[in-house]
Amino acid sequence: MGGRPSSPLNKQQQQHLKGQVDTLLRNFLPCYRGQLAASVLQQISRELGPQEPARCQLLQNKKLPQVREHRGPLIQLRGHPPQWQPTFCVLRGDGRLEWFSHREEYENGNHPLGSTTLTGYTVLTSQREYLRLLDALCPDSSRDHTQEEPDPLLEMPVSSPLFLQHPFRKHLCFSAATGEAQRAWRLALQGGIRLRGTVLQRSQAPAARAFLDAIRLYRQQHGQFGNDDVTLGSDAEVLTSVLMRELLPELRAQTLPGLRGAGRARAWAWSKLLDAVHAAVLAGASAGLRAFQPEKDELLAALERTIRPDADQMLRLRARVASRLKAEVQSPLESCLRGKVDAQLPRITQTLLSTVEAELAAVRTLLTQGMDRLFRLLRGSSSSTQLRKEVYSFGEMPWDPELMQICYREAKRSRGQLGQLAAPFGFFGTQSLVFGAQDLAQQLMADAVTTFLQLADQCLTTTLDCDQAAQQLEKVRGRVLKKFQSDSSSAQRRFIHGWLLCIFLPFVLSQLEPSCKAELLKFEGDVLAVGSPALTIEGIYEDVVRGFLLQRINRELKKALGARNMSCILDDCSEEPWDQAEADVETEARRGTCSRQPGPSTED
Repeated sequence: MGGRPSSPLNKQQQQHLKGQVDTLLRNFLPCYRGQLAASVLQQISRELGPQEPARCQLLQNKKLPQVREHRGPLIQLRGHPPQWQPTFCVLRGDGRLEWFSHREEYENGNHPLGSTTLTGYTVLTSQREYLRLLDALCPDSSRDHTQEEPDPLLEMPVSSPLFLQHPFRKHLCFSAATGEAQRAWRLALQGGIRLRGTVLQRSQAPAARAFLDAIRLYRQQHGQFGNDDVTLGSDAEVLTSVLMRELLPELRAQTLPGLRGAGRARAWAWSKLLDAVHAAVLAGASAGLRAFQPEKDELLAALERTIRPDADQMLRLRARVASRLKAEVQSPLESCLRGKVDAQLPRITQTLLSTVEAELAAVRTLLTQGMDRLFRLLRGSSSSTQLRKEVYSFGEMPWDPELMQICYREAKRSRGQLGQLAAPFGFFGTQSLVFGAQDLAQQLMADAVTTFLQLADQCLTTTLDCDQAAQQLEKVRGRVLKKFQSDSSSAQRRFIHGWLLCIFLPFVLSQLEPSCKAELLKFEGDVLAVGSPALTIEGIYEDVVRGFLLQRINRELKKALGARNMSCILDDCSEEPWDQAEADVETEARRGTCSRQPGPSTED
């Protein structure tokens, strides 16, 4: 179960998978090109619009994203046949896990026995739960275990297990020496999984946003309107997950009946096969995207040259078409919102709000405790060595998985409730939502810590005695907490706003497709006359739908948060510049295009 043996796929199977990847890229890349064009127009429209002052009060920490490196001895189930063997594991700061036969192999800089990126894995710490999972992989052969071959997992019960499970990859089975070591590894691995999973969601690059939009549109073209966790990971990993889901029914039907072994041995064989398929698909997707990179760079440069001179005209046309289209779809759209969305919007909004509030309150408490600890040491005339050590510990808080777990668990607690509330709308991306909330907590903590240390460094001098230094730090403490309150309030609103769009927009689009898609043909000629891929009638239609939905969301946020900062809500979260039917068309165009990604990280 450790390193990679030779692939169980023959040449014919590998060639078949290559053809599947080529087909996926051939169908997906046109969507990607279109969204790259839309992203260029969006960027230009922002430049044409009024420039808003920076919203953030805290200084931005430049070390994110990263996790703290973690290493130590474990026992791993590896080899052929698999056996529990001592190993030395290292979790890198970029979220990559490596394992060596001995510590010396790592310290000498030797190549690891095996390694894996942690994208898409789940950490299990119950052996019984993991065995149930194995049984579920091949249900037809797991009903009677009396005649099975000896099972290494059953032969040697594990007291502190760490099972890394992946839906399309080989499982990794480890065991720690103590419960304390198991917990430390679990928290470290979960941090690496989150880091690897949210790489695209955290990115502010227009190409990353365009890619996520293209994935969403590609899936909608195949009838998959709901959001889920398929977009966790890098661009190649996301494409791999999309294709693996498409291939899975065929693989089960054609391969499972012919697998040798019984029960859990058969489940391991199935896991090994999936791992080989996943590796082949990932290699093909990575190669395809690398091959597309030069074309993408040239395309972006060409789009900039061709769109910028005509941007004003294109934006005015878009606003006019949006205004006419709004009148056509308003009746069925309002009916859908009243009948489907309005009843559940308050509950989901309140659940999101309480989740983020609890998490950010935990961040503030942790931050305050850290600053207070420094004050006590300073007032107590502690040694400079001890104070420096405490300052270092304070600066490392955002990357301390044990400390930050106090904040992270608040997001986990509401996962089940959010999943139940959002599932009727086709939303199954609660893992992405939880990761997003945890990323938010870490970012705010890191920014607050950075701000405190920099302000403290500016105001403290060698001429100050301990009492004077403590007084200065009290002032810094107050400033940092005030800045944190401002930034956390804005971030909370944007987070809730983005995830409400993620939950409801695909559902509303799916409900309207049968009745409204035909109406788009009336306006297609106007848009096609522009001759630019940056403007499509489907894109304008989606903006109109988003605008109606945003009215509901903003109204609900106003009820939930109160009217005191509603102007900030609209400034921070507005994504519907085409939704002002009564506004002047020129003003509409100058305001800029709406963000195409209805995800939590969308921010102008």
